[in-house]
Amino acid sequence: MKVAIITGASSGIGLAAALRFAAAGYAVYGTGRRPYENTAFRYLQADVNDTGRMKEIFEEVAREQGRIDVLVNNAGFGIAGAIEDASAEHIGAIVSTDLTAVATLCMLAIPYLKKTRGRIVNLSSVGGIIPLPYQAMYSAAKSAVDTFSRALATELRPFGVGVTSILPGDTKTGFTEARVFDENEESGNRARMRRSVDKMARDEQSGVSPDKVARAILRAAESRRPPLRVTVGLSYKILVFLTRLLPLRAINAIVRILYS
Repeated sequence: MKVAIITGASSGIGLAAALRFAAAGYAVYGTGRRPYENTAFRYLQADVNDTGRMKEIFEEVAREQGRIDVLVNNAGFGIAGAIEDASAEHIGAIVSTDLTAVATLCMLAIPYLKKTRGRIVNLSSVGGIIPLPYQAMYSAAKSAVDTFSRALATELRPFGVGVTSILPGDTKTGFTEARVFDENEESGNRARMRRSVDKMARDEQSGVSPDKVARAILRAAESRRPPLRVTVGLSYKILVFLTRLLPLRAINAIVRILYS
C-alpha cells in the first residue's frame, strides 16, 4: 500500500485530495491546523509552520507504514489588500505558510521519497502566473512555489522522484471566506480594492469543484513521467498559454480591465 501525506486536509482541495487518494487505495495522512475527523483517512492536527511537529509526523508515518510515497503541499491562505496597506506581520505569514513551509516539508520528505522513488505535488495557482492586484503577496508566493517546484524537479530527477506544480484557477472552496483583509480608509485604496476582490470572490464561488483539482493531483502523483506543471481547467490552460505569447503590458492590461 502506498502512503500519502497531504497538508491542509480538513477542507477544500486538501480534503478532496485526501478522499481521492484514500479511494485509490493509499494510506492517507492528512494534516491541518484545526480539529477535524474523517474515517476515510487519518488526520493529524498540526501547523505546517511548526517544523518540529511536522518532522515528528513524517517520522511517525514512516514508523507505522514503513514508507512514504507522496507529499501533497496544499496548505495555504490568502491576504487581500493594497501593498500600501499591508502589515509586515501578514506579509511574513503568507510567505511562511505558502512558500517557506512548502520548501521545509519537501526537505523533510525527500529522504523518504528517495527510497520509494516517490512524488511531490505542490499547489501553486494561476494567480502565480497571472499576478492579481490586491493579492500581490499571494501571487508572489504562488509564483515562487511554481519556480521552486521546477528547480526541485531537476535536483530530484536522478533519484526518480517526480515533482509537479498544480495551478488551479477559480475553485469553489472555503478559501474565499477565509481570506484575510488589509485595508486602511485613509489611503484611498479601500473602495477599489473591495470591488476587485469581490469580483474575484464571485469568480471563485462559481469556479470548478475541489474534486476536479484533486483528480489532477492524483493523476500527477501516479504518472510514470509526472509533468512539471498542470493547469486545471481548459479556460485557465488557455490563459496560461497566452502569457507565453502576449507582452507583459498586454497581460497587465487584461487583468486591469477584469479587476480594477
